[in-house]
Amino acid sequence: MSSTEVDFEAFARANAHQLYRTAWLLTADSYHADDLVQETLGKLFGVWGRVRRMEKPAAYAQTVLTRTFISQRRRRSWHEQPTDVVPELPVSDDDHELRLLVMQALEGLPALDRAVLVLRFFEDRSVEQVARDLGKSAGAIKNRTARALVRVRAVLGDVAVIAL
Repeated sequence: MSSTEVDFEAFARANAHQLYRTAWLLTADSYHADDLVQETLGKLFGVWGRVRRMEKPAAYAQTVLTRTFISQRRRRSWHEQPTDVVPELPVSDDDHELRLLVMQALEGLPALDRAVLVLRFFEDRSVEQVARDLGKSAGAIKNRTARALVRVRAVLGDVAVIAL
């Protein structure tokens, strides 16, 4: 293996968990999240020589992941695959209902609005960082955030006030 490949593998191992976390929050599906992370890492590997010299390659990876998600959702081929069997997944948190409500609220948002909320509140990024990552103005991000939060609050109702 070349030093470039070794360097990329170390980067991928160190950042895969955070990329997967963001991907899962965006897609609300573990299989789509896996695919999104793999596609992101594939894109990064193709330009790794340039990316590894960046000041924050992990932040660039998050940007690629988010833009790939938005691009996938815009395609007409994007659709859910129904199944007869729903896998039982263990949940470690005590508040299952809140988690389900938050995921339901996020699923009802357009892809760009979901990306804005995930990056702003789950990834704890500033408006300016999100604007830079998504190639939008700070004002556009503020507007999208406000509109998306209204939609989320409509789904969460009183739970939003108590939990958030």
